[in-house]
Order: sequence, then C-alpha cells, then structure tokens
Amino acid sequence: MQTAVIWSDEFLDYKWAFTHPMSPIRLALTMDLARGLGVLDGVDPLPPLPVDDDILRTVHTQGYIDAVRAVGSGTASLSGPILERLFGLGSEDNPVFDRMHEAGSMLVGGTLAAAQAVHSGAVQRAVNIGGGMHHAMPGHAAGFCIYNDASIAIEWLLAQGYDRIAYVDIDAHHGDGVQVHFEHDPRVMTISVHQHPATLWPGTGWATEVGADAAAGSMVNVALMPGTQDRLWLRAFHATVPSMIAAFKPQIILAQVGVDSHRADPLTDLALTVDGQTMAMRALRDLADKYCEGRLIAVGGGGYGVINVVPRAWTHLIATVLDRDVDFTTPVGAEWLEGAVEMTEHVHPDYARPPVAMMGDNGDVDYVPWDGDAGAAPPDGITEAAQQQTDRAILATRRAVFPLHGLDPEDPRD
Repeated sequence: MQTAVIWSDEFLDYKWAFTHPMSPIRLALTMDLARGLGVLDGVDPLPPLPVDDDILRTVHTQGYIDAVRAVGSGTASLSGPILERLFGLGSEDNPVFDRMHEAGSMLVGGTLAAAQAVHSGAVQRAVNIGGGMHHAMPGHAAGFCIYNDASIAIEWLLAQGYDRIAYVDIDAHHGDGVQVHFEHDPRVMTISVHQHPATLWPGTGWATEVGADAAAGSMVNVALMPGTQDRLWLRAFHATVPSMIAAFKPQIILAQVGVDSHRADPLTDLALTVDGQTMAMRALRDLADKYCEGRLIAVGGGGYGVINVVPRAWTHLIATVLDRDVDFTTPVGAEWLEGAVEMTEHVHPDYARPPVAMMGDNGDVDYVPWDGDAGAAPPDGITEAAQQQTDRAILATRRAVFPLHGLDPEDPRD
C-alpha cells in the first residue's frame, strides 16, 4: 500500500458534550461507510503513536499542558472562571470533559503516526481523520481544539530535516493556530482558503496577512464571502493555491481538510457540496504528486453535519489518498443508511440531519478558471455579483502575496 490510514477507536473519546457540535460519531460513521463501500479493503489501519509532554511542548506551554491534564482528571486547583480566562478551558466552545488530556494527545499521536509513515518512505500518503485541530494555541484551547496536532507534526518534520513544508487548510474557518505558530518561520508556508473573517470566527485570515520578517510571503489567505458555491470556490482555489505551491516547491504537504464548508453545515455559511469538497481533495493529491513526489499528509478538522455530510466527505478523503476514487452517484448502502438513522438518536438535534443516500450532492464542479482582472461575464448559473466578489478575493490575495515570490498578481499565467 502507498497510503497509511491512521485509526484508533480511542479517537471517539474526544467527546465534549452531547450538546456540542463536534460529535465523535462523525468519525465512527466515516470509518463504517468507508468499510461498507470497500474503500478500506485490504487496508490495516495504523495506530497513533504515544505522545509525551516533550512532544506537546514543541508547540504548547507546560503550564497549559498541566492545566489540561488537571481539569480532565478532576484535580484542577484553579477556579472555573480562571481556567477559562487563562487557558480557554471550560468555555462553551471548550467544555471540560474526563481525560481530555489523553483524548487530545491521542489525536496528536494519530497525526504524528501519519507524518512518521510518510517520512520513513513506507508510504507516500497518510490520512488521520481524527486530526486537524488547527485552532489550538500554545497556551490555550480554542475552537473545539485542545492540542494543535498539525503544528506538532510540522515541528516534528522540521526536526527531521525538512525545510519546505506546505500546510494547506480548506476548512471554512481560518487555520489561525497553525498560522500563528509559523508566522516567523520561512520553512513553512501556510495556505488557508476560508470564509471571510468579517463574517465568521475567529476573525483572522485576511489577505493582507502574509507573514513577518524573513517569512514574508509564507502566509497565504483566501477569504471568500458567505454563499460561495463549488464553481466559485474552486475558481478561487485554483487561481491561488497551485501558484503558491509551485513557487514554494514544498518537500511535503500537510492538508487540513475540514468539511464545514458544506452548504448544509450548521455553523458556517459557505455553500459547497460534497462533490466540490472532493474535487478540492483530489486537487491537493495532484499537487502533492506534482511537486512533492506524492508526499501528502491529510487530517480532518471541522464539519458539523455529523450524519448527513462528514461521513460521506471524509470517506471521499480516505478514498482520494488511497487512489480509490468513489463516484458521486454511488449509493451509501442500505445497511450503513439504517445504522446512520439509528445514530441520529445519539447526536444533538441541531447537528443530526438525516443521512443522504448517495455519495454526492449533484454538485456542479465545472468551474471557469480565473483569467485575470478582465471583468469577464459569468457563466450560466453564476450571478455577476457572486463572480465579482470571488474575483475580488482572488485579486486581494494575489496582490498581497504574489509579488513577494516574484510573480505578477495580474497575470493568470503566474
């Protein structure tokens, strides 16, 4: 096999509360669906690696690690309000749960296992759907994220001698934690395609955020307005991301593939379908094949259509990294469908929309490539206002960062 799939049932212990959007049931349903469709035939998943404080301290402070361990074991000496103010623990987004240190560390171990498998040369690609906790900061939890597995894995790869690592984040939310950690490091390019920060938490990821000092040009942010559909999202992705990857020439890509960009996601306002999301996954695979000798690490992230979206989207992700692409017209299967319906009882009603019986959404992914600031008429089905909004976002990003790489932001050939 050229791909490692990382999995442990202990990933399901990362469970905040019944009322919380991030239900681990989305992970269990993904693995069940992937098995049911034969995507995992002949694949023996690899377990996460053990993680100690030395590994966590490559990104996080010891004080924060101690606080997470204490609240998860019921031994915290600080009051709830102080824990929330100092460490982000006990907030509505990040409520305390039993053994949260161990659960968060397990996800880190999954992404480290993926990084090690690719670095060793045993595989070209690896996927950990349990990872992608991109909001966690050095000293506090944020946005449902305890420990920043992506940043920790990148730090590990840097320690192995890599000096050009591309982190590409297609979650609807900006990948702020990873960007903050590497904003001064020219060895890491962080690229994030997300909903516009004026319209969605965490409020960062403006096109003008390009990196600091010697790392100027190492941060790339594409901010898209609410309602952006597949064809325009893909237009923006292809107008920016491949050029930046080509300019940076990374040795490896780590992709955060959050799927809360879906039109049915209850927390965000983008309008992609599973079809469009999958085309982005396949584009990332192609970029890794073209520029990184196939080296690709893919992790999960956001996605709060627990029953109706995430299992289908991340089954496509697993299939993509395995080179076992699934047709969008493929039925999910009666047995999986029945089980998913039963699981809705264990998910808060706000996130438990009924499962969809097909692997796609009949999405239109036939995007028109960006051809410069020419004011071209939009294709059928795309309003002029929507295309203008998208093209403004494309130009804002290109004008902010392309010149730092010697590229012409106005020239679609660059």
